[in-house]
Amino acid sequence: MSIYKAAVISDTHDILKPEVLEIIDTVDLVLHGGDIADKKTYDKLNEINKVVAVRGNCDGEWAQDIPAEAFFELCSRKIYMVHNKKKASDKANDADIIICGHSHKYEEKTVDGRFFINPGSCGARRFGMPLTMAVLEFDTENGDFAVKKIDLLSKGQYGASGSGSPKFGDGGLQETVAIVVGDIKRGKSVENIVKTRKLDRALTEQICQIYFTHQGIDVQGVLDRMEIAER
Repeated sequence: MSIYKAAVISDTHDILKPEVLEIIDTVDLVLHGGDIADKKTYDKLNEINKVVAVRGNCDGEWAQDIPAEAFFELCSRKIYMVHNKKKASDKANDADIIICGHSHKYEEKTVDGRFFINPGSCGARRFGMPLTMAVLEFDTENGDFAVKKIDLLSKGQYGASGSGSPKFGDGGLQETVAIVVGDIKRGKSVENIVKTRKLDRALTEQICQIYFTHQGIDVQGVLDRMEIAER
């Protein structure tokens, strides 16, 4: 029996974790459900493996050549991909497997004979949601397939074993992000912000990195891309 493996990922939001890179280096194909968010991230994925991707709502002008939906055959199975399942076209009705993203929440189910999978987010953690991806394994002889859910836990995440919790300001995470963003706009350094605000350095550096790599981003946008585990 010959097995063909496809990594199913979505919502990387500029973040390619080492464990994700290790997995996609071992499969035959990468299927990305959108919100890559940065051309460098997309190029990096293509350097490692062949990629089939769809464009997400956070993919800007650089991604205009990436289709909003994709329909193709893989190991005798018809695959349909779209970032937001609410925007699926009639092509999805002819698919055996439907792949989407957007919600950052892992989901798999079979409806009317069609297998639906959302791999969740393997890049940007959203308020305690786990980081996940999946691998589809196809039997190339008969087209049968199985899915393996992969739970990701990066050592650098808050809440990981032994890492403790970040130190927020008195107003909680949202107010802390707003304060740090305000200080950044005023030209303050990370060192200065950490010292004067008495904040966790890793937390402050994460906020700064997200702010500087996403032009025009607001406080909510920073929050949506942060990696804060549930406390």
